Amino acid sequence: MVEARLAERLLRAVDDGFEEQLRVTADLVRCPSVRGAEASAQDLMARELAARGYAVERWALDPEELRPARGFSPVDGVDYSNALSVVGTLRAAAPGGRSLIVNGHVDVVPAGPLAMWTSPPFAPEIRGGWLYGRGAGDMKSGLVAALFAIEALRRAGLAPAADLQIHSVIEEECTGNGALSCVVRGYRADAVLIPEPVGQALLSAQVGVMWFQLRLAGRPVHVAVADTGSNAILAAWRLIAALQELAERWNARRLDDPHFRTGPRPINFNVGRIAGGDWASSVPAWCRLDCRISLLPGQELAAARAEIEACVGEAARRDPFLQNAPPEVVWNGFQAEPFVPPPGGAAEASLEAAHARVFGQELGRRALTGTTDGRFYGLNGAMPVLVYGALCENAHGFDERVELESLRKVTQALALFIADWCGLKKGSTSARRPGSDSR
Repeated sequence: MVEARLAERLLRAVDDGFEEQLRVTADLVRCPSVRGAEASAQDLMARELAARGYAVERWALDPEELRPARGFSPVDGVDYSNALSVVGTLRAAAPGGRSLIVNGHVDVVPAGPLAMWTSPPFAPEIRGGWLYGRGAGDMKSGLVAALFAIEALRRAGLAPAADLQIHSVIEEECTGNGALSCVVRGYRADAVLIPEPVGQALLSAQVGVMWFQLRLAGRPVHVAVADTGSNAILAAWRLIAALQELAERWNARRLDDPHFRTGPRPINFNVGRIAGGDWASSVPAWCRLDCRISLLPGQELAAARAEIEACVGEAARRDPFLQNAPPEVVWNGFQAEPFVPPPGGAAEASLEAAHARVFGQELGRRALTGTTDGRFYGLNGAMPVLVYGALCENAHGFDERVELESLRKVTQALALFIADWCGLKKGSTSARRPGSDSR
C-alpha cells in the first residue's frame, strides 16, 4: 500500500492535471469513431502517447492472422485496411516492480437520430457535473483516465518501477478483435486493468455475447394477389417469437449461477437491425435481421449456436412456407465467451486498497450483462484482469454521459493502484519501440 504522505501527493497530482485530462477526453469524444472510422481517434491516442514518452506501435488488423485464435469473431464485408490497434509502452530502465497492461477501446456505437440528443453526440459538453457525448462514458473517459493516472506519477516526480503498456483498441463493441490482436502479438504483463465504466465497482463476471444474422427468402408477387406469395418480413416475426422463447429458457438458468441469480436479466435477445423488401406494392422477397443474444457462464459457444440453429429450424418447419424455404443463420460478429475473472489475488487487493482510500468505502462487485475485452487477457493470456471504472449513464443510448466527480476519484484510485502495483522510483522512464522481449 502507498504510504500516506505519498498518496496525498498523488491525489493532488491527479487534481492538478484534471482540467487537461478533461480536455484530452473531449478531444477524443470529438472523433466520430464508429466502426470503420476509428482512425482519427487512434491517431489522437498515438500522438498523446508519443508526446508523453511512450514507444508507440500500431498495425492494421488482419482477420486471417487472427482467425485461428481463441475468441476470434468472424467478420463479413468490413474494410480492415485502416483498422488500427495502438500500443504505447513505457519501459522502466531497471524493472523492479510488477508490469501492467491498461486496455481501453476508442470505438463507439452509432449515435442514432441526432434530433433525439440534447446536444450533438460528437460535440462534448459539460452540464451539471457530467460530460456528455457518444463515447464519453463507454469508454473514452476511462482510457484517458488511465493515461492521466500515470501522468500523476510524473507530476509528483516519480515513475513506474515496472514496464507499463497502454493498449488502445477498436472493435470492442462488435468483435473484440482489436484486443485479440494485442494478445496474439504476444503482449503480456503481470496484470491487466480495463477502466470500463462499471459504476465504481469491480467486475465479478460477464456474460458471453453472440451476434448472428437471419436471412430469409420470400415469394414476391404483386400485393394485389398477396395471398399467392410469401412475405419474408412477416415470416421473420415468427422466428423472432421462437428466439424470444429460447432466451426465456436460457434466462431461467440464472437461478443456478451465483453471479447472475439476482440483478438485471442476464440473457437478452435483441433484434438490432432489420431490412427487407424492395417495393411497397410488392410482397417482400427477402428479409435480413441482425441479432444479438447473451450466454451465462458455463454455456459453450458451439452448444449455444447449435441450440439457436435448432430453434430457428423448428420454427421454420412449423411455417407452411419456411418449411420449404429454410432461413439461413449466419454467424457474423461477436462470438464472445462468458468470462469470470478468478477472484482474489494481489492485483485485486491492491485495487481494493486504492479504492477504499479514495472513496472511503469498500470496493463493490458487479456482474455485467454485457461483455468486455477482459476475456482475451484472462482466457487467452492467463493474466489477472481488473475491470473497474467510473459512473456512466445512457451508454449506447441518447445523451450518454460520465459523472466528472466519479471520473476524478476513479483516476485517483487508478494512480494509487498503479503506484502500488508497479512500484515507484524517482526520475523518468526510458521509452523505446518494443521488440519481442517487450511482449
